[in-house]
Amino acid sequence: MVMDRSVRISLTAWPTLPLTATLTEKNVIYTRQHMRIELASGTAAEIDQSISAPTMGLVIAPDIFGLRPVFDDLVARLASEWNMTVAAVDPFPGRNLSGDIQERFAIVAGIDDDAHLHDLLLAADVLGTSRVGLIGFCMGGMYCFKSARSDRFARIASFYGMIQLPEGWRSPAHSEPLKILRAGHANRVMAVVGNRDPYTPDADIAELRAAGVTVNEYPEAEHGFAHDPSRPSHRPDDAADAFAKAKKWLLAEA
Repeated sequence: MVMDRSVRISLTAWPTLPLTATLTEKNVIYTRQHMRIELASGTAAEIDQSISAPTMGLVIAPDIFGLRPVFDDLVARLASEWNMTVAAVDPFPGRNLSGDIQERFAIVAGIDDDAHLHDLLLAADVLGTSRVGLIGFCMGGMYCFKSARSDRFARIASFYGMIQLPEGWRSPAHSEPLKILRAGHANRVMAVVGNRDPYTPDADIAELRAAGVTVNEYPEAEHGFAHDPSRPSHRPDDAADAFAKAKKWLLAEA
């Protein structure tokens, strides 16, 4: 249902580069229609269902900073550019958190894997398409690996997700991503990784491949290089290439 106190529907035109463009191409004007909704669990999600004949649905698992304007924009851009219905799910439902990464990092251990997957599945159902994919970034990329146990997602694209749980995130509510991949649908997963990212060391990348994940490596990239242009680690050309590969992967038949 739509959230009573925070409904936000906007029709906005704004200049932006397509995700698959290079910096040498001209800015393009898009019309964006997006809305904040509440899933049956009470978790907030940002959704764009403006495409009349979508090729598929797509759920986004955000990074550790959660739902914010960069993901509102990403929802709208992927809907427009990839011809999909798209929803991004709040990873910290019911919490009013600051932008301090240490505060957020400290509470990730309290996220329950089953509850988070349930929210992602609820978002998939809201999209109203028979075929649904999943894409996630940083922490959300880790949850992409963990979601490979579900039959619901036809294809999954993980951007620099943690391949093994960071020490501070270990808890009874968390399973190791590699363990889930080995027992789940690893063949449905594509991973985008940077070779300068401490969360995706070479040994872990090798284990991803051994588990059956398709891996795309970017030798000069650090953590978070693709989805948020405001980050110092952002690499526009690598980002464009990674998003192009993700789109092709998500649309491909298994």
